Amino acid sequence: MLRPRLGKSLSNGVFMRSGMAFHGRRPVATLTQAEGEAEIPEVLVVGTSFNRMAILNRPTALNALSTSMVEKLHKLYQAWEDHPDIGLVVTKGTGGRAFSAGGDVRRIYRLANEGKIEECKDFFNKIYHLTYLVGTYLKPHVFATPETQIGFHPDAGASYFLSHLPGHLGEYLALTGAHLNGAEMLVAGLATHFSVSARIGWIEERLGTLITDDPSVVETALDEYSDIVYPDTESALRRMDAIDRCFSEETVEEILCALETEAAGQNDEWYTNTIGKLKGASPLSLKVTLKSIREGRFQNLNQCLVREYRTTCHALSSKISGDFFEGVRSRLIDKDFSPKWDPPCLEQVSREAVNHYFSPLVEDWQDLELPVKQREAYV
Repeated sequence: MLRPRLGKSLSNGVFMRSGMAFHGRRPVATLTQAEGEAEIPEVLVVGTSFNRMAILNRPTALNALSTSMVEKLHKLYQAWEDHPDIGLVVTKGTGGRAFSAGGDVRRIYRLANEGKIEECKDFFNKIYHLTYLVGTYLKPHVFATPETQIGFHPDAGASYFLSHLPGHLGEYLALTGAHLNGAEMLVAGLATHFSVSARIGWIEERLGTLITDDPSVVETALDEYSDIVYPDTESALRRMDAIDRCFSEETVEEILCALETEAAGQNDEWYTNTIGKLKGASPLSLKVTLKSIREGRFQNLNQCLVREYRTTCHALSSKISGDFFEGVRSRLIDKDFSPKWDPPCLEQVSREAVNHYFSPLVEDWQDLELPVKQREAYV
């Protein structure tokens, strides 16, 4: 997701569903999979003398990021930002199903089971540094991108941008893991432009002709192909009054109670689905997530990333709970969709357990150190 100050992003509901050719743009570089795996390029790069496009190329894994992909993207973004002739950077995914599923949690699960926690830590450390680089990028970047359902928390900057959405939409999205389509992202402020799929090839061609690092020029080019859209009648964004009433409550228990109270006597599928998602999620992760969103509302990006990294490392350590790995097992590995959460209910989640996830890292775990002084002088 692109910070509006730096440039513009297309709705990922449309832009990332395209699977078009690149209309003569020349390949620049590729990254192949690790030794022992099939020789399939994981990152493709195309471009002209004045712009670059990074293409995530693991469609069978929904373009989930591996450590090598994160390393490559970080090097590419840094090099492109420093290159005086490159004015615009675009990122997209292949496969037509998703831009990216985020980090490759299946691999993290396997590494943890093999006792390779250091490799897990290394992956998250690198992806948080990449997130910070993208979030503070100095050139226009056309780039599109919930996790309590697998016993995790909003990570990689999610607590920053979700907490700054209108009203209490951030709490709703973070706690339920609900998805937004392209029109909804536009209305919510998570995307700046929306265009139908048929025009995506034209947009790529148009962006490829730009010789500029001026965000307003990129915006004007995107405006040429933008469509005016509105959320459909079933959209959660048409429930903002209910979302604000219920998800403004102080605790997860009170949020759930408010939803059940409003749902009483109604045959409303939205309330039923929302309550079901909350009751199916990790109780501990729900409370950690709510605290994360509430704190993110008063923090900048780097503060959110440092806090999220702490939470991630505490989840990896499984000192308080193994819910992250249990969620991955249940939903992505065994697919029995019957996770055994620990603790099993909201009432058994203590304040001390929640606060532990926000405490500084100690012993073999070190807090995230971002190049704040080097970058924020220019941001």
